[in-house]
Amino acid sequence: MKRLALLLLTKCLLAFAALGAGPNDAFNLKEFAELPVVFNGRHQPLDSAARNSLVQMRDRYSVYDRTESRTVPAYEWFAEVAMNPDAADKRRTFRIDHPDLISLLKLPQKDEANGEDGKNYSWNQISPGFEQLEEQARRILQSKQDASQRTAFEGAVLKLRNALTLYLRLKNSVVPGNTTNLLADVARFRETVTEFRAKPDNQELRQKMVTEIFNWELLESFEAPLVLPPTEILPGREGWSRIGSGVVSLAWGDKAGELFRTLQDLRKASSNPEMAGSVTLNSLREHFNTLLDGAKDPAPMPASMDLWVKLAGAFRARDAAAFNATLAAYRQSLAANPAVAADLGKSGREVFFNRLAPFYSTMPIYLIAFLLGCFFWFNFAEWARKASFWLIAVAFVLHTVGLIFRMWLEGRPPVTNLYSSAIFIGWGSVGLGLLLERFWKNAIGLVCGSALGFVTLIVAHNLALGGDTLTMLVAVLDTNFWLATHVVIVTLGYASTYVAGFLAIIYIVRGAFTTGLSAPVAKSLTRMVYGIVCFATLFSFVGTVLGGIWADQSWGRFWGWDPKENGALIIVLWNALILHARWGGLVRERGLMNLAIIGNIVTSWSWFGTNMLGIGLHSYGFTSGAFLWLGIFIVSQLVLVGLGMLPENMWRSALPAATPDAAKVKGKAAVA
Repeated sequence: MKRLALLLLTKCLLAFAALGAGPNDAFNLKEFAELPVVFNGRHQPLDSAARNSLVQMRDRYSVYDRTESRTVPAYEWFAEVAMNPDAADKRRTFRIDHPDLISLLKLPQKDEANGEDGKNYSWNQISPGFEQLEEQARRILQSKQDASQRTAFEGAVLKLRNALTLYLRLKNSVVPGNTTNLLADVARFRETVTEFRAKPDNQELRQKMVTEIFNWELLESFEAPLVLPPTEILPGREGWSRIGSGVVSLAWGDKAGELFRTLQDLRKASSNPEMAGSVTLNSLREHFNTLLDGAKDPAPMPASMDLWVKLAGAFRARDAAAFNATLAAYRQSLAANPAVAADLGKSGREVFFNRLAPFYSTMPIYLIAFLLGCFFWFNFAEWARKASFWLIAVAFVLHTVGLIFRMWLEGRPPVTNLYSSAIFIGWGSVGLGLLLERFWKNAIGLVCGSALGFVTLIVAHNLALGGDTLTMLVAVLDTNFWLATHVVIVTLGYASTYVAGFLAIIYIVRGAFTTGLSAPVAKSLTRMVYGIVCFATLFSFVGTVLGGIWADQSWGRFWGWDPKENGALIIVLWNALILHARWGGLVRERGLMNLAIIGNIVTSWSWFGTNMLGIGLHSYGFTSGAFLWLGIFIVSQLVLVGLGMLPENMWRSALPAATPDAAKVKGKAAVA
């Protein structure tokens, strides 16, 4: 056991050492990954923007380079997409699993000899089929069919279309379109503005100016990341801008944004035949020309823009020395800028958290601990139980560190969305498992805690495939007090209900399939389930009441029979039902276990099912595949309940004849 602990410590030290190691190539891309940007409404490092985008495209945080036989991390991939798109367009960035979609786009089938895996494809491979893909997507969207009713093919079409759109957004982060020389393009723009100001009536120059503005406006229309920082402290993301608006601002100043918006409106109006020649279209043209005539002599480029332009040029030219020097200068300018110095520090911490990946790293530890706990039951080797305990203790510490780190990054309590709720439920379940083991020392708490820790982290990992897990909160949720009280307490109620249910699963499985459910073990499990259900009832009730108080302050009503509210109430009622059935002698050991397993169904419905209905104030939107897995889980729990209802002579464990129920006797004595 000491050797195992030493091995784990060594692994952790090696992992931390790797975090601080330099990049494998000449480009200092690890520090590039720490640069702050604003994307999807929040300040984040380039590394997070890259990871959250790439995982939506191929369900991975990296891309495999077949030519160099190495894994390309997300931040390096982002650098290519934003500054050297020709190279990025060749990478197998997009994952397509549906065979009909592969056939529609005429993509190569699996052919290992030619390096085709039949799943991952590049932008260049997909681009010839853009028209067919867009036609299918338009048909699906025009049908206005609910997401839950779409076929697997339709879901695959929309997923790929969204991935391609996201790729275009990143592709226009720094350079417009397929620009090959950003520095030359900026210089040409400045020359065009100077010529236009000298001859504003020259129609050829005017059209050339419009074309130049249109190219830079692409960076705005794709809603690419905001990479240019403000020079003064402003609230929220105000002051951050894109390269496109920054370049046009050199000549139009604060009118650049209005110029872009008018151009976008003009383009939309021109594409609508019904508006051709109308007053609206003519007024837009007049307003655009008025703004266009307001050009001034181009101002010098701000330092941040100049450094970004040089950074892109050096990366595309594969000039590592120039890239690293420019990057160092840009980081120094950010550190000296009071408006963004804090963002730079936060970005560095978030990148460290991304590379540490505490929750992903914890999953295999929980799995090994679970197997060791089961092994203890089969041969009663004490070393297996102790090893399982210490592994779970180490994993629990990592789990806790990850939770605290997330809270530090967000400035929020631990539960803010579905992803974080899965993390927290797992953490609470493991903590309760360790607490049970502290009293009983029979590995039941270890097996239950490690199983729930592993399963909930798997759920969280799959939820993370949807993108950013540190998203900004909607206004009604932006209250740390209620997030720290209602949400945390009710989530602990979820966790404890699951613990009771999984303890009951251990009882049923050991009794039905093994001879290890002896009378002392059965008695211990019964006490555990009873105690945890009491705990779950308290926390689910208090959490639900606090939620009603929050709803009254936020929406003006304490209770509205919202699906989520009903789900929370059902958990309280079900746990109360279990306790009353036990107190009244309506159920004994196996009945208690069956009711606790049904508690898993009730909790899963409240946690996930109600969120996916698409109705109510608590609906977080439909998640593809969620209902399928929820249905599979419910069926599995019903099967276990069926096993629990089998006659005792059909179980492998022969339990002694039932004795008078202590709880029932106690209840009768109290009545008497």
